[in-house]
Amino acid sequence: MPRKNLQKIKIQKRERKKKKVRSKIKAISNRPRLSVFRSLKHIYAQIIDDKKGHTLVSASSIEVLKNLKEKKIKKKEIAYEVGKLLAKKAKKIGIKKIVFDRSSYKYHGRVKTLAEGVRKEGLEF
Repeated sequence: MPRKNLQKIKIQKRERKKKKVRSKIKAISNRPRLSVFRSLKHIYAQIIDDKKGHTLVSASSIEVLKNLKEKKIKKKEIAYEVGKLLAKKAKKIGIKKIVFDRSSYKYHGRVKTLAEGVRKEGLEF
């Protein structure tokens, strides 16, 4: 198979996974949703109100790296700090309970560490 076809198939599989996870989340709760996006260098998280379609709070590794003085930090440690930052921002606007949307990613590695950081600061999901 040509390379382009393999890439299309990979993208389609990822989209199917996202839809499957998101449909389960929307079916069980009316809480805001914590959505995670992971790239090779950075990790982004945002809390979304699906009823209004608005992002309530967001945080990213770019934001965290500006505040940290050390530049040689592992990606998992940065993800943990992103989770803590997001939880602090959410508490300021009165959010206490959320639903975790891991998108098409496994609950493993940086995604899991981000979730632990959010829990450490007191958000429930």
